[in-house]
Amino acid sequence: MTRFLVRRLLSAALTLFAVSVLSFLMFFALPRDPVTGMCPKNCNPERLERVRQELGLNDPLISQYAGYMKGIVTGRDLGSAQGGRCDAPCLGWSYVSNEAVSDTIARVLPVTLSIVIPAAILWLLLGVGLGMLSALRRGSWLDRAAIGFSLTGASLQLYFVGAVLLIVFVYNLRLLPVPSYTSLFDDPLKWTSGLVLAWLALAFLFSAIYARLSRAQMLETLSEDFVRTARAKGLAKSQVYGRHALRAAITPVVTIAGLDVGGALGGTVITETTFGLNGMGRTAVDAVRSGDLPTIMATVLIAAVFVVLANVVVDLLYAVIDPRVRLG
Repeated sequence: MTRFLVRRLLSAALTLFAVSVLSFLMFFALPRDPVTGMCPKNCNPERLERVRQELGLNDPLISQYAGYMKGIVTGRDLGSAQGGRCDAPCLGWSYVSNEAVSDTIARVLPVTLSIVIPAAILWLLLGVGLGMLSALRRGSWLDRAAIGFSLTGASLQLYFVGAVLLIVFVYNLRLLPVPSYTSLFDDPLKWTSGLVLAWLALAFLFSAIYARLSRAQMLETLSEDFVRTARAKGLAKSQVYGRHALRAAITPVVTIAGLDVGGALGGTVITETTFGLNGMGRTAVDAVRSGDLPTIMATVLIAAVFVVLANVVVDLLYAVIDPRVRLG
C-alpha cells in the first residue's frame, strides 16, 4: 500500500509541476503587457522600464519561474511596485485590484468550498441511494420515479434550475434570503440559508446523473456470477447487496465523483454567477476579462491542485474497494 501511495503522489507532483510551468508560460504568451496595465496612460518609456525592471520581467525566464515557485513555498520580496514583502504562499500581485493574489484567493476560496462540498455530499447521498434502491426494486413505482427524476435532471441546465429556485423561494414565497456568503464560523444558520439554494440546484442536477449511473451499475452487478453464488450459499440480502454487489458497483461512481468534485472546486462559474456569489469561478472569469495575469495563473494552478488531489483520493479509494488495484 505504501508503494502504491508513493507512486500516486509522485505522479500528482509531476502533474502539478507541468501545470505550473504551462500556467507560468501562459503569462508571457498573452499579448497584454502587465506593466502598461499598472501604469497610468501618461507613463513614459523610462518609467515603464523602471517598473519592468523592478518586477523582474527583464530577468531570464527560468529565473522568473524559480522566483515564482520559491514565493509559493517561502514567500518573496515583490518590490515597492507590488506591495513589498509577500508571505508564503505568495502567488504574485494583482495589477487590477492592487493586492496580493493570495489575499484574493483567501477571500473567495471559502465561498467555493462552501458551495461545492455540501452540495457534493447531497448529490452523492441522493443520487447513489436512489440509484441503488431503484435497481433493487426494478420495475416498481420507485424505479419508474427514479428514471423520471434522472431524465428530468439530465434535461435541465443549472442557470434555469437556479432561476426557478430563486423566483419561488426568495421572491415569491420569501422563505429564504437572497443568496450570500457568511462564514460558517461566524453564523452557521446564515451560512446555511445563504447557500442552500446553490446546494439544492447542484444536488438536483448531479444526483440525476449519479442515479442513472448507480442504477445501471447495480443492475449489471446483480447479474454477475459471484452475486448468484452468494445468493445460492444462502447469505442474507444485506450481505449480498451491501457487502458484495454494492462494493463492485460503486467503483465507476467513485471515478465520476472524484472528477466532478475536483472540477467543481476548480471553479463553479455558472453556479456563482446564477446566485450572485463571488467565488473562485467568478474571480477567474473577471481576471480573464481584465487581463489580470497573476490572478489567472493562480486560479489555474489552484484548479489543477483540486483536480489532481481529487484523482489521488479516487486512486486511494480504488485501492480500498478493490485491493487488486494496489498491484497495478
